[in-house]
Amino acid sequence: MMTKKIIFSFIAFICVFSTFSQRALSGNRELSKEDINLSNGDSTRTGMTKVILSGETKYTDYKIFSHKRDTSYIDTTLTLDKEYKFNFLRKDNFELLAFHNQGQTFNNLGYSFDNVSRFPDIGFSAKQVSYFEIDDIKYYEVPTPTTEILYRTGLQQGQALDALFTLNFSKRFNVSLSYKAIRSLGAYRRALVSNGNFRGAFHYRTENNRYEIRGHLAAQDFFHQESGGLTDESLQNFIDDDPDFTQRSRLDINLEDAESQFDASRVYFEHSYKLLAKKDTLNDKDFSNLKIGHVFTSENKSYSFNQNSITTDFFGNANSSGATNNDAQHSITNNEVNLEFNSKYVLGKFRAKANLTSYSYGYDTILNSNSNLNKLKLEGNAISVGADWNAKIKNFQLNADASLTPGSGRLSGNYLKGEAVYDKDSLFTIKGSLLISSKSPNFNTLLHQSKYDDYNWQNDFSNINTRDLGFSIASKWINAGLNFTNIDNYTYFDENNLPQQFENQITYLKVKANREFKFWKFGLDNTVMYQNVSSGSSVFRVPEFVTRNTFYYTDEWFKGKPMLVNIGVTFKYFTKYNANAYNPLLAEFKLQNTQEIGYPTFDVFFNARVRRTRLYLKVDNVTSSFSEKNYFSAPNYPYRDFTVRFGLVWNWFI
Repeated sequence: MMTKKIIFSFIAFICVFSTFSQRALSGNRELSKEDINLSNGDSTRTGMTKVILSGETKYTDYKIFSHKRDTSYIDTTLTLDKEYKFNFLRKDNFELLAFHNQGQTFNNLGYSFDNVSRFPDIGFSAKQVSYFEIDDIKYYEVPTPTTEILYRTGLQQGQALDALFTLNFSKRFNVSLSYKAIRSLGAYRRALVSNGNFRGAFHYRTENNRYEIRGHLAAQDFFHQESGGLTDESLQNFIDDDPDFTQRSRLDINLEDAESQFDASRVYFEHSYKLLAKKDTLNDKDFSNLKIGHVFTSENKSYSFNQNSITTDFFGNANSSGATNNDAQHSITNNEVNLEFNSKYVLGKFRAKANLTSYSYGYDTILNSNSNLNKLKLEGNAISVGADWNAKIKNFQLNADASLTPGSGRLSGNYLKGEAVYDKDSLFTIKGSLLISSKSPNFNTLLHQSKYDDYNWQNDFSNINTRDLGFSIASKWINAGLNFTNIDNYTYFDENNLPQQFENQITYLKVKANREFKFWKFGLDNTVMYQNVSSGSSVFRVPEFVTRNTFYYTDEWFKGKPMLVNIGVTFKYFTKYNANAYNPLLAEFKLQNTQEIGYPTFDVFFNARVRRTRLYLKVDNVTSSFSEKNYFSAPNYPYRDFTVRFGLVWNWFI
């Protein structure tokens, strides 16, 4: 009901807003017969067509803006990178280990600490792998109404859909509506996934560009049945490849009536007004383009784990034999006021900012009378001050962002991120980055309630201190990156499912490299990652090596070359390590020392592009029918067997 209200409110707002901003559109409304090939710079051909706004367009007119205002273009090419991103996340999941059903969670093969958040979150992180953060929202500028549809078949039953519609009411006012959803049954019992992500975004600027506003609404829900993994007997039947259990739904599971629900909604907008509106230039002797701005964020999240009845001791003793309903609520509201200007004295753009943040996390009542908890909620307010800076000096781009939240509350801490990028005439790009962060652990490690006796705690943990130093190079010869990370007070869930803080320091090194070789119509793409935990490996586990190698063939088929095909096989392997186990009640991963996981997989794909439609046919884990049954996503959770799936991505440009 809340999701429907948010969607309706957003559409109503856009209709009212467009009434005041819409203007008559001019230009030739007839489309030419030429095909629009909208793509990035690796496109082999660029078509032109007459359109509504300007008479003619090309692919660079169909723009995508990130939250940080980086610009890219709607891309209808067929590349190997598209194959890697054709999944429910729509991201390259090289460092992730998927569960068997798409839309479920992921285990980690690697970690990134170069973009940590400033404030603690609700937690229950296993349910937020496909959650759209503020940085994930895209904004658009298109000369004609534009639509993109992604469709993919589910596992056993169901399908996944990601739809985008965007249009410009005028050159200065764009609206986009997006909805991503999946419903997939899965091969094992109690593995149903039903997720939905609605996003509505807009941006507008006045004719003289003096006032700008952009924002979005997001309503997201994630419903998962929870099996608890295979029972010990069924696990052995799987490992032994018992022919009576090739139909995976025959295998027994630990939980028969458990399910989890994660819901979230967010309202975000930012606007600015130019007090001084001179031409942008770094040669001005005084301040130019002096702007005052305001950013508003209101976000609500909730997580509940439900069981109709307690019929198993899988989670230990329970306070009641009745149903369980662990419902945690979290809300955070932030108001930022900033002042931005250009000046020769700062060599670029400088913005000073101040934030007022309020938060609330907790429960409505005490769920377990056996617990010793004396708090229902964690609440508070905090004031932060900070600044960010962006400058370009010849071939160097320098960026810095810093904030400080003083005090002793749960939001107190500091954040500093700086990076320097050197771009040598598009031949290569070198980047160095530094991140220093201090923030509280997630709220579910500080306060948690459950009718199960062992899942009630109230902690007063110290801030997690993270330092990450990174270097990367991107060129036509090699793409490589190195990150060296130190973490104090690393917070984790131990083997007993309890949150703990590591007393010593985590020292983590990650080196990742990619190189592609091409010969005639064939290609070999190689990605290798090496990881080393020199301190703290008892609580921070990663495989030492991860590799992905794809051998593929690409060519244009048939007379007139109407179809581009991309056919290949992908090999992926990671060395054995004590992968974290999944706890469905906590929606978190915990330590375990009983099972090592590490194995190879082979995936075969046949992809094709016909005009602006990309077709995908993929066979996952093709060797599973005759290989050793040692493939797991987490202990007691087998990875998927031989699976054939079909999908497509289709663009319309009206």
